[in-house]
Order: sequence, then structure tokens, then C-alpha cells
Amino acid sequence: MAGGREIKTKIKSVQNTRKVTRALEMVSASKIRKAQERMKTSRPYARVMKQVIGHLAQANSDYQHPYMIERKETKRVGYVIVSSDRGLAGGLNNNLFRKLLGEIRKWQEQGVEVDVVTIGQKASVFFRRIKVNMLASVTHLGDKPHLEQLVGVIKVMLDAYSAGNIDRVYLTYNDFVNTMTQRAAFDQLLPLPEPETQVARHDWDYIYEPDAKTVLEHVLTRYIESLVYQAVLENVASEHAARMVAMKAASDNAGKLIDTLKLVYNKARQAAITQEISEIVGGAAAV
Repeated sequence: MAGGREIKTKIKSVQNTRKVTRALEMVSASKIRKAQERMKTSRPYARVMKQVIGHLAQANSDYQHPYMIERKETKRVGYVIVSSDRGLAGGLNNNLFRKLLGEIRKWQEQGVEVDVVTIGQKASVFFRRIKVNMLASVTHLGDKPHLEQLVGVIKVMLDAYSAGNIDRVYLTYNDFVNTMTQRAAFDQLLPLPEPETQVARHDWDYIYEPDAKTVLEHVLTRYIESLVYQAVLENVASEHAARMVAMKAASDNAGKLIDTLKLVYNKARQAAITQEISEIVGGAAAV
């Protein structure tokens, strides 16, 4: 019964694994609702900020903020990459990284250099292993990220853009569509893209107090921070949804494997009993 003991050990091991996957599934299922609530609560602010910036971009202003000016030549681009801190979320992070590597490869083929800042442990570890210049990183934001935790890495990228070291800035993250679907999203942060809804260009300008430069500097910085913060919330909700689905599939597969191993064990046990009976009968006949 040596084979039978080995099979029983495998069954016990798979059962223990199934307990872990079920626990992780239940934890993510309990956390996903709160993550969705935080994400949906933040969406109206981000949407209104986009509308405000769209109107400001179409105003007939004497002052043009550097964030609004399209540069003639692109020599270096920057990516703000949002990922999860923990794994066991299926292909959530890998799908994002795979698409991002394709984008980076296209830029490099054009002779454009790439800088990145990472948000999340998985992105930090992954991009340290490849030949990409990492300017900054932040990890372990938890399930309730705060904007104060993100200000540092955002400022690093904004300062690089303002200094002319970077000509374009993109934001990449996992966009939460529903519990079963999360898609890799790539948004342009700088220079400001064209508004999603067409806004007629004004022949007038706003009244700024104390001056246009100070107001636009503050508003545009808040706008970019709101987009990055919203992306982090979307990614947290996507992480819990992906982990819940992945752990559900793992638990189901573990159950099927246990059933298969039990069948193999019963067959091995029956074969061993049959062999013992045959040996007894053969010994009796010899006597």
C-alpha cells in the first residue's frame, strides 16, 4: 500500500490548498463591495474635473500652461504604472504588463526613451528586472489608499515633465468594468488630451485670482492627482474581483483533482486487496 499512502498524502495536500483558496475567495468577496463603493464615490469628482479642464483648455487665454502645450518632438515618455501589492489575482497584473511592454517596445524602436514610476509591489518588482529607468515607486497602499501616499510619485513625474526631461506622460492601470471583466487602460496625462466630449472653443477667458498661472498650476495638479487616485481605486476593485474569480476557479479545480485522486486511491486499494487474496489462495492451494 505504499502507492496508496502516497495518494492519500496528495489528497490531504490538495484539500489543504482548497481550504486556502476558499478562504481567499471569501475574503475578496467581502472586500470587493467596499472597494466598489469607494471607486464609485470617487468617479463623479474625477469626471467633473475632466469637464472643468476641458473648458479651461478651450478658453481663449493669453497664458498657456506648459501642461497644455503639445511638444513638437517626443524624445522621452513617462508611464505611471498602477498594479496590486499582492498576487493570486489570475492574470490581472501580467496582462497589464504584457500590453505595457508592447507599448514600451514601440517607443524604443522609434528611438524614444522610457521612464516609469510604479504604484504597487508587483509593478515595482517587475520593472526593476527589465531595462527601464525607474524614477520612483510606492508600495503597500492597502485596501484604503490615501492621496497623500501618491503625491510623492506624482510630483516626481510632474517635475520631470516641467523640467523638459519628459515630453509625454501616460497612466496605465486595470479599469474595473464588472466582476468578471477588468481591462488594461492607457490614459494620456500630459500634455492634456482633447476632451472626450467636444467643447466649443471660447472667444473669452475666465477671470483668475490671483493670476492665471497660479490658478492653473493648482487646478491642473489637482486634476492629475485625481486621475491617478481614481486609477488606484479602480485597480483595487479589479484586484479583488480578479482574485475572487481566480480563487473560485482554483477551488473548483482542487475539488475535481480530489475526486480523481480518490478514484485512483480506491482502484489501488482494490488492486492491493485482490493481490493479497490471490496470494492467500495460491498459498493454500500449494499446501
